[in-house]
Amino acid sequence: MTAAPPPSVRRARDDSAHELGFTRQHAVRWLAPRVLIATGAKALLAAIFGAYADKRELQGSLPWEVYRYTSDGSGTDGGELWLDYVADLGDGFDATYSVATVLAQREIDVGDATLPRGRLLVMGGDQVYPAASIQTYRDRTRGVYQAAFPEPDGEPRPALFALPGNHDWYDGLTAFLRVFAQQRSFGAWCTEQTRSYFAVELPQRWWLFAIDTQFDDHIDAPQLAYFAEAAARLEPGDAVILCTPSPAWVYAGSHAGEAAYDIIEFFDAEFVRPAGASIRVMLSGDKHHYSRYAERDGSRQNITCGLGGAYLAATHELPEQVELPPPTTRVREAEPRGTYDLAGRYPSKWQSRLFAAGIFRLPWRNPGFWGMTGLVQSAVTLAVLFGIAGPFGGGERGFFALVASWTPAVILGGLLVLAGIFFARMDSHTPRRPATVAGSLHGVAHIALNVTWALGIIQLHRLLPPNLVTEWTTLLLIVVGTPLVLGFAHSELVAAYLVIASRFGINLNEVMAGQSIEDHKGFLRLHIATDGTLTIHPIAISQVCRTWRADPDGAPSDPLLRPVGVPPAPTRIEEPIVVPRAE
Repeated sequence: MTAAPPPSVRRARDDSAHELGFTRQHAVRWLAPRVLIATGAKALLAAIFGAYADKRELQGSLPWEVYRYTSDGSGTDGGELWLDYVADLGDGFDATYSVATVLAQREIDVGDATLPRGRLLVMGGDQVYPAASIQTYRDRTRGVYQAAFPEPDGEPRPALFALPGNHDWYDGLTAFLRVFAQQRSFGAWCTEQTRSYFAVELPQRWWLFAIDTQFDDHIDAPQLAYFAEAAARLEPGDAVILCTPSPAWVYAGSHAGEAAYDIIEFFDAEFVRPAGASIRVMLSGDKHHYSRYAERDGSRQNITCGLGGAYLAATHELPEQVELPPPTTRVREAEPRGTYDLAGRYPSKWQSRLFAAGIFRLPWRNPGFWGMTGLVQSAVTLAVLFGIAGPFGGGERGFFALVASWTPAVILGGLLVLAGIFFARMDSHTPRRPATVAGSLHGVAHIALNVTWALGIIQLHRLLPPNLVTEWTTLLLIVVGTPLVLGFAHSELVAAYLVIASRFGINLNEVMAGQSIEDHKGFLRLHIATDGTLTIHPIAISQVCRTWRADPDGAPSDPLLRPVGVPPAPTRIEEPIVVPRAE
């Protein structure tokens, strides 16, 4: 089933929303108060109600199909095929559009080779940020990709398949199904799927399976039935590329990661191995970097590539090796355990450490966070001043007066410690006990800073002559200095905490999310050769373009906006990875 061709796209005369058909968006500032509150609330609601209103259960009534693609679109096997994989897109316009324009090119030059555009484009999860809706998909994903490749350029129209990630799930998958599961076009790309998961038969006995695990929870019954039908077509010796919403293999040894990897192991044991086939490659996004774990004494590859447009994530704390399946797996028919070594990463380890240190620009990158901490810490400082001065002024105070004086400060201090613990435990893969200790120390450090500032105000008030200047100076320090100076100091304290905690694997995501680094993006370009060999080309775009101009006189298939200056230049992340169909 193929999407109907879109009507001819009118060339944009300028870069306005009226001309483009969507509004260009800035990169999400993840530590901005509005984003933190809204995204946290949606994530909580999705987790609570997801089990009671699972959209995947309803998809059982939708039509299904096992798709088949070859190089010429004839449906016959025997040829070669190029396909592209991109994940974690739909954030800021500059990064997402830079990647989309490179994907749209008929071919790209990476120095030692020319790689043609993929006949398939697979989006591997989190197609929009911070949360899914029809409007955000239009402004951050669909409109952007349509502007990058408005109409076909004479080659067969490439197909588009998408797998939902956690951000696609925040509205219960409603918007995702409307955007990706109704055979609508993304410019020259055409969507094919009718559900949130899919199976694609590829040339030379390769298969692409993409499973929707809804927050790494489970595989629903309709999805199991679908893949049972697809797996019935597997034959001994077939090879599978398995796409998952998150790289469960990286955290398989942790308590939170065990269940996620057990889903993969169950899928393999239930559908792939009984048919005599084997999973040769696993692909995932979710983590906004590139990493590759290669099977020791084998050729299986587990690759994370979440470089499609979202903020860059760290790589310097990745485990150097993982054991799969983990010793604690609960799958009885698990395959023999093997070792996978970290064979490639982007950015490099030293670059990642350097990027992490950039979090000290937090107040400038997230001025809203500065303002929020200023207001919160002003309240805590006033409570401490109230506790020191007391409700009855100086002098001797009885027990009940002391309790009344310090109750607000104690309550707010306790909330600060709880907030620190919650912040440290945001990532479910973080060990609970170390995170609790780190969060508690983080909260105590903020309390100590508040007490020091309050004592400084009191001491200055005592040192200055008792006159109007003294009163105004004290008032300015409390009303103006506390939100500005103390807000900045607390923001830098958060930055220092993130740098230290991230070295122990705690808040590793937040140390990069707080910076919203837009450069260093990329995708995978895969090639199935006529001899059945799969070659994976990891592609990087080290610098995204930030200035664009309309191209009203371009060809119908040309991007609507052209870069001003140097265009995004694709390069190799590492040498091509060759995966034979069988061991």
